[in-house]
Amino acid sequence: MAAAHEAARVAAAQKAQEEAERRAAEEAAQAEAAKQARLTAEREAAEAARLQAEREAEEAAQAQAAHAAEEAAQAQAARAAEEAARAQSVPEPIAPAPLRTTLTPVAPSLTEDEDTSEPEKKPGLLGRLMGRTAPKTVVRRTLDDDMLEQLEELLITADMGVDTALRVTANMAEGRLGKKLSVAEIKTLMADEVARIMEPVARPLPLFPKTPQVVLVVGVNGSGKTTTIGKLASQFRAAGKKVVIAAGDTFRAAAVEQLQVWGDRAGVPVLTAAQGSDPASLAFNAMTQAQADGADLLLIDTAGRLQNRGDLMEELAKIVRVIRKKDETAPHNTLLVLDATTGQNALNQVKVFQEISDVSGLVMTKLDGTAKGGVLVALADKFGLPIHAIGVGEQIDDLSPFDPEEFADALVGHER
Repeated sequence: MAAAHEAARVAAAQKAQEEAERRAAEEAAQAEAAKQARLTAEREAAEAARLQAEREAEEAAQAQAAHAAEEAAQAQAARAAEEAARAQSVPEPIAPAPLRTTLTPVAPSLTEDEDTSEPEKKPGLLGRLMGRTAPKTVVRRTLDDDMLEQLEELLITADMGVDTALRVTANMAEGRLGKKLSVAEIKTLMADEVARIMEPVARPLPLFPKTPQVVLVVGVNGSGKTTTIGKLASQFRAAGKKVVIAAGDTFRAAAVEQLQVWGDRAGVPVLTAAQGSDPASLAFNAMTQAQADGADLLLIDTAGRLQNRGDLMEELAKIVRVIRKKDETAPHNTLLVLDATTGQNALNQVKVFQEISDVSGLVMTKLDGTAKGGVLVALADKFGLPIHAIGVGEQIDDLSPFDPEEFADALVGHER
């Protein structure tokens, strides 16, 4: 009887244990399913946030372009009305027209100080010739407060910013107030002053004896990071360096594919990871691979991110932390790629990216066409960061070393 009772008790205990194990297994499976669901939701949320940020950036760019087009149309209408009114009145010496600038040169309008036998239209923007049909006539203008104010407006509309514009014009005026200067002399003064500001920051990307030299490339969406990496890789390879590229924008398949195309053009291998994987892990593995391959340089692409998105900027900070676990001196260079068409917003981009990733140098893209390049002067004046190169086109060799004198001449419309 006792034996039967004991057997029943053991059987009951065993059954209870089995039931407990079954419930524990079910709970573990449910917990794992919940974890996977949460990870999937987080990835989907991150991707949705990134897509929303890209849409917002695109909409902002379109709004900016529309606003610029509207301002241009209004300015053209105002000029047409002014010309019509002038044609109906007695011709008089006119005040300088509004000043504006592009890299296909700009400059102030200047009035003629000499007496003339018959009135003629005064010259327009800098970059035009003297504006008179008589080849021996020299247009001159007194360098006074009015003239300086218009020069300041010219530089501000060229995206140079108020502080830098005031500094440039103040230096131009030093020892010359009240003097009559020709258009050519004004161009020379302005170009020389711009070149003086840019000269200290015009430095090529430094190469270090320690290898692999890790170059982290950062910037906002659409700034031209991918094309810049491809062009840099091509130039370094042509110089005899062994280069490896890491496709760190793991959330966008299109970005990886584009980088692979540029890698093929440059003849440089591109290391990739599965879509959605951790970009910091890819950077770490890429450093290991570059060391094993004996590479001279490792160029790491990163996902485009807006500087006002804290979560995305923290991801960039994580990449830097992980890289330094492999090599505490890395990244040896952090290049911030800037779009010349963003104007004064580039100043804020530099400030935020420098705080997160310790930016060591700049590359300015999209300086072809009608981009306003004055912001590059403001960047040099405010931050003093090296400007390594400028992008002037879409071809693989359209990345040029930054030449301050050539840039200043192009900005002002000056010929030496």
